[in-house]
Amino acid sequence: MLVVEDLTARYGPIEALRSASLRVGAGEIVAVLGPNGAGKTTMLAAIMGLIKPVSGRVLLQGRDITRQDPERVVRLGVSLVPEHRRIFKNLTVRENLRLGAAARRGGPWDADLGGLLELFPILAERMGQLAGFLSGGEAQQLAIARALMGAPRLLLLDEPSLGLAPRLVESLFELIAGMRARGFTILLVEQNAYQALEIADRAYVLSNGRIQVEAPAEVLRDEEELMRAYVGTGGGQAAGGATAERGAGDRRAAP
Repeated sequence: MLVVEDLTARYGPIEALRSASLRVGAGEIVAVLGPNGAGKTTMLAAIMGLIKPVSGRVLLQGRDITRQDPERVVRLGVSLVPEHRRIFKNLTVRENLRLGAAARRGGPWDADLGGLLELFPILAERMGQLAGFLSGGEAQQLAIARALMGAPRLLLLDEPSLGLAPRLVESLFELIAGMRARGFTILLVEQNAYQALEIADRAYVLSNGRIQVEAPAEVLRDEEELMRAYVGTGGGQAAGGATAERGAGDRRAAP
């Protein structure tokens, strides 16, 4: 579904992503883990065309989409759920969902709405409500549902658990796992490493802009020393908000 090859991206003189490569197969959940500043969000921004990479390329089902404008990337079948959700708070839930379908490829905007609301039943109860009055968990569900309204081939999730209470985090990850069961392909950026690894098929660990590790999710879950070094946590605890240990970016580990 997605191939990223030797992608390098900068913000001015700062090289935020360094020759990073990853693959996402159709129907997979692939997690990208790492501390703040590792380059995770930059990876998603480069895939979406929000920033233009210095070198490397991005392929969607074999088609080169490198340096395409974001609206073109969306029309080709990639949707992003950004960090902090960024829903339109002064619009209703229904209006937010309708906006999400603006780049829909064929069919009326509400063609799949019934099936989508089966995944997000709380939104069915809130359709006429202003999005600004939703709880944090409801707002995150709306952000994901809005992205799915475009009928994407690939969904990019940027820190979906950010700012949510622990009980909501658990239900959110159950929801994401349920999306895979329905055939969605997901690239998941997350600091909550152990929760992400519970639902992911494979994972990549980013540190200092470089991919340091690629492994099946269940293998990474058992590598406590590796997780502590690169993600900043160990012993099965969630990694939200953790930072990598000093010098960890200089280490190398075999997949």
